Amino acid sequence: MLVIPAIDLKDGRCVRLRQGDMREETVYSEDPPGMAARWERLGAELLHVVDLNGAIEGQPKNASLIEAIVKAVSIPVQVGGGIRSLDTVKLYFSLGVSRVVLGTAALQDRRLLDQACAEFPQRILVGIDARDGKVAVRGWTSQSMTLAKDLVRSLAGVPLRGVIYTDIARDGMLEGPNLGALREMIECSSVPVIASGGITRADDLRGIASLGPKVEGAIVGKALYDGKLDLAAAIAAVRQ
Repeated sequence: MLVIPAIDLKDGRCVRLRQGDMREETVYSEDPPGMAARWERLGAELLHVVDLNGAIEGQPKNASLIEAIVKAVSIPVQVGGGIRSLDTVKLYFSLGVSRVVLGTAALQDRRLLDQACAEFPQRILVGIDARDGKVAVRGWTSQSMTLAKDLVRSLAGVPLRGVIYTDIARDGMLEGPNLGALREMIECSSVPVIASGGITRADDLRGIASLGPKVEGAIVGKALYDGKLDLAAAIAAVRQ
């Protein structure tokens, strides 16, 4: 299982939010490419980058910075946030991004998801962000009535790389992951699942890994930036 550092971009800086609230930000770096290089040096094998401005506005807002991140590292980079057209998907792949994450579009524009997967099979992930079991969209600013487990079931047969499941209530709160909800997602999913939200300790990662081989990785943000979790130690703990 991979331990995947998160790099969330807002106004050109590396930040972390509390429960996705754009007003509740902590700035961790003015140099996101430098932060990406640091995570690679510490052993990261994959980076998860989110354009927070793009997620709210529905179009890329930090593309040049994402290109700089890709150039700063030799490991794969996956990108999400505001990707709501095939042109945007193509843009990110042209910049060297390895995998693209569709969130809002996966729920509200199934045609785009199908087109993207047809053109780039096994390189598209669906980000399912849930609050109280229901899918949130548009940078978590809007709540749908669709259950997360129903959305993941509807993806059966689509040539996806995987699904990223985020429990919004846990995100940025350092309270540990929601293993029950994550287990349900794994049981409903036909593709690999990446966990996100609340991961704070090595034991959290061990708990996620224990859910089975379908778990590809776990995205970690605030705990790494606050120093509560050491990346190298976390990777070692998962391998053990």
